[in-house]
Amino acid sequence: MSTKDFNNLVELFFVNYQKQKKENILLNSLKDKENNFTWEKTFRSIKKLSLEINKYVTKGDRCLLISENRPEWFISDLSIMLSEAITVPAYTTYAERDYEYIIDDCKPNLIFVSNQDQFNKIKKLVDERDFIKKIFSFEDLNFQKENYINVNSLLTNLDGDMDIPKTDINRKDPACIIYTSGTQGNPKGVILSHGGILNNCDGALDILKPLLSDQTRFLTWLPLSHSYEHTVQFVQISVGAKIFYAESIEKLIKNMNECKPQLMTAVPRFYQNLYQKINASFNKATGLRKKLILKMLELGNKKINKRPLTLIEKIFDNLLDKIVRKKINDQFGGELKTFVSGGGALDREVGIFLNSIGLPTLQGYGLTETSPVVSCNPIHDIRVETVGPPFKGNQVKIADDGEILVKGENVMLGYWNNEEETKKVLKDGWLHTGDIGIFDGDYLKITDRKKDILITPGGDNISPVKIENEINNSNLIEQAIVYGDNKPYLVALIVPNEEYSNSNEEEFKKEFEKINSKLAKIENIKKFFIKKEKFTIENGMLTPTLKLKRFKIIQKYKNNFEKLY
Repeated sequence: MSTKDFNNLVELFFVNYQKQKKENILLNSLKDKENNFTWEKTFRSIKKLSLEINKYVTKGDRCLLISENRPEWFISDLSIMLSEAITVPAYTTYAERDYEYIIDDCKPNLIFVSNQDQFNKIKKLVDERDFIKKIFSFEDLNFQKENYINVNSLLTNLDGDMDIPKTDINRKDPACIIYTSGTQGNPKGVILSHGGILNNCDGALDILKPLLSDQTRFLTWLPLSHSYEHTVQFVQISVGAKIFYAESIEKLIKNMNECKPQLMTAVPRFYQNLYQKINASFNKATGLRKKLILKMLELGNKKINKRPLTLIEKIFDNLLDKIVRKKINDQFGGELKTFVSGGGALDREVGIFLNSIGLPTLQGYGLTETSPVVSCNPIHDIRVETVGPPFKGNQVKIADDGEILVKGENVMLGYWNNEEETKKVLKDGWLHTGDIGIFDGDYLKITDRKKDILITPGGDNISPVKIENEINNSNLIEQAIVYGDNKPYLVALIVPNEEYSNSNEEEFKKEFEKINSKLAKIENIKKFFIKKEKFTIENGMLTPTLKLKRFKIIQKYKNNFEKLY
């Protein structure tokens, strides 16, 4: 179905609600199996919560939403929009100063929190700001009862009419303000419109059409406060999906076996970890199993690189589907039709590997400012080294300096309260993405990133991300960051895999010899140092979407890097 005729995202929900069997489950929590919502219960909950929200907001007011992924997140988001207010999702991993910045920047009338832990992070801020009218929570709070509303208590009685509410929201109205998790400096509030997200859904439906079934099952684990997963929930509505909310990253494989997802979205780091784990298991194989694995990788590689198979190879490949690839897929629930990778560049080797072993992985490209998807590989023609053709409804061109420019309804309305930054990236309607790319036919290929470039004294431009991906493909190394802007050679900080944390330096030197052999001479890592402390969201070294906070890590270990020269 097309989303072109919808005026807003709540209308998208109501139209699809009318098409569904009302008793079908829409929202499922894997953490709390009792916490699920049918289409009818979801519909009634959205209406009931919106009536309460309407007491405190007028059109365009902001509502901050701080919660892990759970059914109430979805219901709150739609209820806020139905009340003609603007959802402002925030990561649960933010520090108090981040919440303070966002609250003072967008001045929300209402704040939604999941539980006491999340409320504790903002309690002091709430006490000091009189523009915050009410707290809504999904669980009981240790807070004055008159100052907060327990959403689940409110939703215990869902009697009332079944009429579809009328809305006065158009496609150009703001739907949400999503603060970018910025690798340095204060986050910027990206204003996305109802039309921008609907436009994105239209492109996604084209990609997913061959993969859909009755009540397609999605597993959601990437934070809903991230623009990628936030938009995915509206794609899920469009296809009448069954949505499962994962318990945590650590329990992802367990959850996949429980709900048997058919589609799942994730960021590149997830796929990198998957590659390392499966590859480590393959390396331990011996005898016939080893031979079958090598043959599977060889034939899978040929197929993904569009090289024809002989008749004998086709027969053998079909056999490998049944005796090897099926067993791999079974470890992830057995019904997975595809992974979709976004939120950063997927390493080519990882992409080829996953597609070769029977875990189809579609790489897409986008940014928060484009609602967020610009392009994605289709299942029938995966080209691993690209990010696929642009979605219909947005124009993409390459500037003279190689920068990717995007124009269309999916492009943000601007940065909240920040005209100066908006003007820097939005020029004549074209969004300047900061990414460098080329077109290979209709397919877009990302070749570099303007912001993450190291320049050698000889004037060579080097992408540290490319080298870090190569280092991270090593079984010995969990994480890495490359350093060397305006230096005679490159160095690296590495965090070893726990299994190899007691390895001596000589072993890592040998590993770097192998890594360097795959890199250009100017990209070679000459020296390195080891730290056992991982980069995590909690210690502030990773963004909530698992990207390195490059500036912060380098600042912390500046002396260690400099000692290597």
